[in-house]
Amino acid sequence: MHPAFGPKVNRAIVGIIAQKEKRTILFIVSAKTDQQPSAHQPPRLRLSLRQLEVFVATARVGSTRGAADRVARSQSAASAALADLESSLGVLLFDRVGRRLLLNENGRALLPKAASLIDQAVELEHLFSGAHAAPLRLAASLTIGEYLLPGLLASWKLAYPTHTVQLMIGNTAEVIDAVVGFDADLGFIEGTQTHPRLIVRPWLTDELVIVAAAAHMLAGRAVSMRQLREATWALREPGSGTREASDLWLLERVGPLKVEFELTSPEAIKRLVAAGAALGCLAREVVAQELAQGTLVELETSLPRATRRLSIVINRDKHVGRDIARFMRHCTQLHSPARG
Repeated sequence: MHPAFGPKVNRAIVGIIAQKEKRTILFIVSAKTDQQPSAHQPPRLRLSLRQLEVFVATARVGSTRGAADRVARSQSAASAALADLESSLGVLLFDRVGRRLLLNENGRALLPKAASLIDQAVELEHLFSGAHAAPLRLAASLTIGEYLLPGLLASWKLAYPTHTVQLMIGNTAEVIDAVVGFDADLGFIEGTQTHPRLIVRPWLTDELVIVAAAAHMLAGRAVSMRQLREATWALREPGSGTREASDLWLLERVGPLKVEFELTSPEAIKRLVAAGAALGCLAREVVAQELAQGTLVELETSLPRATRRLSIVINRDKHVGRDIARFMRHCTQLHSPARG
């Protein structure tokens, strides 16, 4: 037996001896007996986490240039990874519209599973490393993001000093879009708006109130439905949870309102109302300080109380990691009679 080969190696050796030069040329075909190909073995993986990371980033920003910035790679490397992924799958994942890459049907089917795998991979990377956890990405409506979450985030940071949080604040429709598109791990919304891709978990309740400047002609007296109809109003913009709730509460009972101001900022509405320019309809939490200080007053009407649900939403295909689960439990600790 030739000394270069072990006992588990099959070989075929053909020796051609050249008499004049006295050389031996060996042709060797070998395979280990314990690694023979089997028809029952699953095919090797053709995908990589790097390819999926580039795909998810591209789906979120709409270009390989933006995706490259997100995953700290060059644009050419990101483009190559995306091309390799499409080649491995045998399908196109995006429609090319000018310089924009828009998810097609194949891409939309892949995105939730790819995003979940990337989330799990990030969690694995931090499992034994002791490194800082990946940022917790939150999206919240204006009322929740500006008036309810800050206290929760402060206590969360005290409990988990190494954890970072990214908070996007917008109206309820924008929050839903962010969670559906995997741009946020958790969303906090007001009202009844939802999406088929979301799991909605009831959280708290709050109450809407009608407010006016302390010197307004309707302040300090019983206000009729007719007076409410004839008054000038400043309300949140369509698409916000507060506007949805105020329309449901007021339009059915008061009738069409003279909405002359539509603003995306509760603070701007409060300033307009305090200046006497209009009536406002906002969450009690939003105007609590102004009511206490006397710069705004709650109008006395015969309307029933207007309560609404605040909810936590998460994508159905989202991997709920340890930190997301912890933060959801942390949020449920916020309870008070005024908030539900």
